[in-house]
Amino acid sequence: MREDHADPHVAANNAGIQSMRLRYGVNETDSWWHFALGPERKRIWQLHREMRIQIIRIFLFDKNAPDPLNEWDLFRSYVNAVLAVGATPMVTYAKFRRPFDDDRAVRWFAEQCGEIVWHCLEEWGEERVRDWHWCVWNEPNSDWIGGGLSFEQYQDIYESVAHSILRWLKPCLGSRRAPIGGPAVEGFQPFWKDWIWRFVTEVDADLIGFVNWHRYADWRDHGEKGAPLDAATHEAVMLWQARDYEVRARSVARLVRQPGVLNVCGEWNAHSHYLPRVRARFNQTLFGAAYGASALLHLVRGGVDAEMLWTGTDDACGYGVLGPDAAPTPLYFARRLCAQYIQYGDAIVTPALDDGVAGLDGVVVRSSNGRSSAVLVHREQTATTYDVSEITRGELSDSCALIKIDCETGNAVTTGPCDGTITFAGYGVAVATNAVVGHDVSSQVE
Repeated sequence: MREDHADPHVAANNAGIQSMRLRYGVNETDSWWHFALGPERKRIWQLHREMRIQIIRIFLFDKNAPDPLNEWDLFRSYVNAVLAVGATPMVTYAKFRRPFDDDRAVRWFAEQCGEIVWHCLEEWGEERVRDWHWCVWNEPNSDWIGGGLSFEQYQDIYESVAHSILRWLKPCLGSRRAPIGGPAVEGFQPFWKDWIWRFVTEVDADLIGFVNWHRYADWRDHGEKGAPLDAATHEAVMLWQARDYEVRARSVARLVRQPGVLNVCGEWNAHSHYLPRVRARFNQTLFGAAYGASALLHLVRGGVDAEMLWTGTDDACGYGVLGPDAAPTPLYFARRLCAQYIQYGDAIVTPALDDGVAGLDGVVVRSSNGRSSAVLVHREQTATTYDVSEITRGELSDSCALIKIDCETGNAVTTGPCDGTITFAGYGVAVATNAVVGHDVSSQVE
């Protein structure tokens, strides 16, 4: 993750061009064993690398994660899997199950967190561990997930844990900002942004390295708790909400006043229903691929420093882009296309598409090596054909390659020459480009 804090929206002296600054990531949580120790783990790591995953958020004291103080061998495997991907760990101290306002409980928790940092320094060395990120708590503003803390309770826990971490980490940081952050707020709750504002204004600024926030489009099934009964209407409402990632990213950026504090969307997906079979219908389908790609485009436009999808590997939980057998979902392919053709430092052309194009989201991307691409998301169930040159305002000619996933391609991407048009058979994600990235974009994962 980058350390400087240049203008998050428009590159200097180049009006209409935004510099891509996003680092791609995932959460590895409930199904961590399959990711770290399962029989298909090496294939899973390879697929993460193909998604260009740079940050992986792992959990402690929650999500059935190994206890590093009593199960160090398992925790070592958990971290080593992250490093095998080539990613940076974001270690999340999720919670403790003692009274939150008990000073002794807070001190006990903080000492445990600090001891884990010390063990990590001993195991992996200062050169590696100083670049890791440490997140304190998970969704403290949610009764269901994080215990429903008051901000005052959370602040006491945060500052106690941060000081305990820095006791061991500070000597190897030099002039770097402490890579500690929170509050990992749950975005469905009212006044979620108040938590961000209080976090950056009331917590000791020297203890904050990043701000973490979460966002889902919905948690209700069709017709549940006032949601639209009609599936098409409900999905259209959810897809419309993808733009909120950009709005929230920019609003959080305005609250972050200290230079070098990173803006992180630490958890997101289309749906968070309490039943896996329901949320899987939204997250692990072509609808989820279209929603996810659109969300990524808005996170890029919003100038966030990192995003972490919930989740990477998944054993029947209804969230993940990969199964325990490394089988990919449509969202895997959509994320891979975005990561391959929207890379760190690329120039994002704004405005991207012709204003009159309905049902389509997209960006035009220029890379320093001469590659020009249009990453496109079709957000409607109806089949539609688009003229490439027209929708990209002439940025791409007819002589380009087309890479696409939709209901006609199945759970795979197809690659071929573009005849000047792109046809989507319902929800889909496509890239039109003058240079194909990698050798694997045209094949289904075996």
